[in-house]
Amino acid sequence: MNHKLRIACTKESLKEIRKFVTQTLTDLHLPEIEVNMLVLAVEEICANRIIHSNNCDENQHLNLLISENCDGLTFEISDQGAPFDHTQYSEPDINQLVKEKKKGGLGLMLVNRIMDSIEVFKEKDLTVYRLFKKLTIC
Repeated sequence: MNHKLRIACTKESLKEIRKFVTQTLTDLHLPEIEVNMLVLAVEEICANRIIHSNNCDENQHLNLLISENCDGLTFEISDQGAPFDHTQYSEPDINQLVKEKKKGGLGLMLVNRIMDSIEVFKEKDLTVYRLFKKLTIC
């Protein structure tokens, strides 16, 4: 089954994303800890796309598709913003972040640890992030 959401690229839309993902995953009877981790990962990618790739432009839109099958869940996040080469990302040194009292910088690290696979590709004029989590849901 597929679940779809289309929202404007504004920070205010992140609340709607959290609500949509939480409700969809809760309806699948996933454990609360699993729901919370997946919401965190999806919200992080969406926030990065909204803020950094679309500059919080309310005229731009982000699409979220959640697909379920017996192997697990696939989250596809697509928009027309500039792509970020996820393969070039290197995890930050947490000790250095603490020492420098920097906020942020850990989101992609968490996404990498929560999800089983992450693909980033162009499809026509869209940048697509495909996140997959292995789960037994059948």
